[in-house]
Amino acid sequence: MTMRAVCLLLLLGACSVVEAPHQLRGNRIDPVVLKELIPGTSTRADATALLGSPSSKATFDDNTWIYISETTQTRVGRTPGVTSQDVTTLTFNAAGTLLGVQQLDQEAGRPVDVVSRVTPSPGSEASFLQQLLGNVGKFNAGAPAGRTGGGPGGSGGTTGI
Repeated sequence: MTMRAVCLLLLLGACSVVEAPHQLRGNRIDPVVLKELIPGTSTRADATALLGSPSSKATFDDNTWIYISETTQTRVGRTPGVTSQDVTTLTFNAAGTLLGVQQLDQEAGRPVDVVSRVTPSPGSEASFLQQLLGNVGKFNAGAPAGRTGGGPGGSGGTTGI
């Protein structure tokens, strides 16, 4: 009986020792390097040299660069879970000079509800009458098997060998 209890304790203890590794995704910005960018004097070229290419740009504004990074870890049932998320935005003017830097963390995020509706395209759904009469005239009743009415000029060729 005690041997079973010892084995059970060892197995349960091993579960807490082995932890899934953290995975870094995206472009993590070092705060020390970020301090080198000075609003009003730094340019896009300076930002690219220090931070690399942005993860994304604003949808309707090429003057807003977005650097996104997150750390994930596998949780129960092999589902990924985000442990930390950082977003840094750089805003430039039209001349390419840095106007401002903003840093956001996971708490600043908002959940987004995905709508699962489908927009039907015109002509994709046939009515009952269209389905019933849709194949009328598509088949040639007088053609032998393997021939369906021929090509240009009205005469169908044979395909036999």
